[in-house]
Amino acid sequence: MHPAQRSDTRLTYDDFLLFPDDGRRLELIDGEHYETPSPNTRHQRLVLRLSVALASYVEVHPGSGEVFVAPFDVVFSHFDVVEPDLLFVAADQQDIVTEKHVRGAPALVVEILSPGTRRVDEKTKYRLFDRAGVREYWLVDPELDVVKVFRRDPGGAFPRVAELASDAGDTLTTPLLPAFSLLHASLFR
Repeated sequence: MHPAQRSDTRLTYDDFLLFPDDGRRLELIDGEHYETPSPNTRHQRLVLRLSVALASYVEVHPGSGEVFVAPFDVVFSHFDVVEPDLLFVAADQQDIVTEKHVRGAPALVVEILSPGTRRVDEKTKYRLFDRAGVREYWLVDPELDVVKVFRRDPGGAFPRVAELASDAGDTLTTPLLPAFSLLHASLFR
C-alpha cells in the first residue's frame, strides 16, 4: 500500500465518495489517500479460512454479532475510511452497521499482511485502530506464518498480547467470541 496522493490538504469522506468505482481498494487514513494492491492467492485463502471460521462461530452462536469481508468500508471519521480484509461487529454495537458501511469501530479487525501493505498495516492502521477504539486487531503474516494479536486492555491501552506460531502448536482465540478457537496450523495449512 502506498500513498497515492500527497498534499497539505486532508481529504475527507466526501472526497472519498467521489473517487471512481474502478475496482481498486482505496482508503483514507488521517485524510491521506492510500491505494491497496490486489491480494494474492495465499492472502485470499487466509481471508477465506478466517471468515469461514468466524462465520461458523456466529452461525452457532446467534446474536453474537456479524462478520464482514472486504470490500466493505469502515468509516471511523470524516478523514478515516478503511477497508479491512475482515471485521467482526459485536452484538452490543450493531448500531454502527448501516446499509452502506460500518460507521464506527468494529470489535475486531483483521488484516492479512503483504509486501505492499505491511508498513501501513503494522504502523499506520494500528495507530488508527487504537485511536478509534477497536477492541482487537489481528495481523496475519503469511510470510512468517504468524498471527499478532493486539487487544484493548481495561486501562484503554492497545498492546500486543500474543504472537501465535504453528511450531508452538498455538490456537487463535479471543474473549470477544467465547469458545471460538482456530488452530494456527489449520489457518496456515
